[in-house]
Amino acid sequence: MLKADTSWLRRGGAGILRHGLRGLEKESLRVDGDGHLSMRPHPEAIGAALTHPYLTTDYSEALLEIVTPPLTSNWAVLQFLCDLHAYVQRRIAPEQLWPASMPCVLDAEQRIPIAEYGPSNLGRFKTIYRHGLGHRYGRAMQAIAGIHYNYSLPAAFWPALHDHSGGAATPDALRSAAYMALVRNYRRYAWLTIYLFGASPAFCKSFLPQGQEGLEELDAHTWFAPYATSLRMSDLGYRNGDQARLNISANSLEEYMAGLRQALVAVDPKFSALGVKVDGEYRQLNSHVLQIENEYYSSIRPKASKATEQRPVVALAQHGIEYVEIRTLDLNPADPVGVNQVQLRFLEAMLIYCVLVESPPISAAEQLEIDVRELRVAREGRRPGLRLPHGGTERALADYGRELVDGIAAVAELLDTEDEGYLAAVEVQRQALEDPSATPAGRFLDALAASG
Repeated sequence: MLKADTSWLRRGGAGILRHGLRGLEKESLRVDGDGHLSMRPHPEAIGAALTHPYLTTDYSEALLEIVTPPLTSNWAVLQFLCDLHAYVQRRIAPEQLWPASMPCVLDAEQRIPIAEYGPSNLGRFKTIYRHGLGHRYGRAMQAIAGIHYNYSLPAAFWPALHDHSGGAATPDALRSAAYMALVRNYRRYAWLTIYLFGASPAFCKSFLPQGQEGLEELDAHTWFAPYATSLRMSDLGYRNGDQARLNISANSLEEYMAGLRQALVAVDPKFSALGVKVDGEYRQLNSHVLQIENEYYSSIRPKASKATEQRPVVALAQHGIEYVEIRTLDLNPADPVGVNQVQLRFLEAMLIYCVLVESPPISAAEQLEIDVRELRVAREGRRPGLRLPHGGTERALADYGRELVDGIAAVAELLDTEDEGYLAAVEVQRQALEDPSATPAGRFLDALAASG
């Protein structure tokens, strides 16, 4: 059983786990009354996308990004998101925010409007980068939306961990090493959040008119995969071929930064063939494997403080890891703002579990298993009896999931000192493991079938 060592936390007072910082970044497409992608520019009524602290755009002018500040409780961050959501909705009427991760009705790919940030150097940089993404991966893929969950353990945790570990490492080195352990374990277990929180088993045919093997018609306008959890996290979305071949080691912060640096300077022949500046117009920032660090679409990213204006790899080198960004959450169409407190409580407990449980280096063979697990769960995670590769063999998804949930429950118990619902949140996920129809993806398909 994958048990975390929590005895030292109980002795020192489990309160040192509580009140870490968390924040949300929620992407949503703006759509017209018929569910078509908005062709209007970013609304002036909600501020400038380049400078507003909470409201910006992601890839497209129509892909709004709502960003909360870091706050000390899940209730507070969700309330902030709700307030921003209401503020935006009042000011973009009659348009609405599309509630799903997979895109709304799209016209021709080249009509998807790329975000514009004005004539400043920074504004031009951000726009050219997005042109590069469109040329490299296609504009439609960049119209997929999700929610990113940012989390840092509370300040009181680090002195306690330092004492527990014997005090050999410096505080900064200890913190970065612990976060990298978290990153490795989240990579191992990200399949679980794809199963539990995936909510994109179907999508509009305008996204992929020709279809693909494994997809079926739900109706004349909709493709679906019968047992899928998150097509957003599949090879139809962020696990596309160009990104799937890019594996950057998380075995240490140094290896992670070295991998990023290599990808930022190595020329990719395919991207080089696109050209950088053609007929006087930039098609991309450069022809490297990654134009910038943010192009790396991993399930989790270690991050330095957002307050710094340094490039991410430079900030990591100088300041170490200060928080992590979780990138496997689909928008849940059943929730008014796409996410709920039950999910956030479970995620918090899961991330702490990933710090506390043993986290050996990830070998090339294990990374291959991780990749296969994620793709298999994204494409067919709700298939009865599905088995996942693990340790050179295969085991039932439900058995593997129960083992993880049992370990996460021990952490949730520590967090539930004021009966805040952490254990209840874990039990909700346990039920979803037993009954795939209780997952967001299962409920979504049932609702589509029932409503037509």
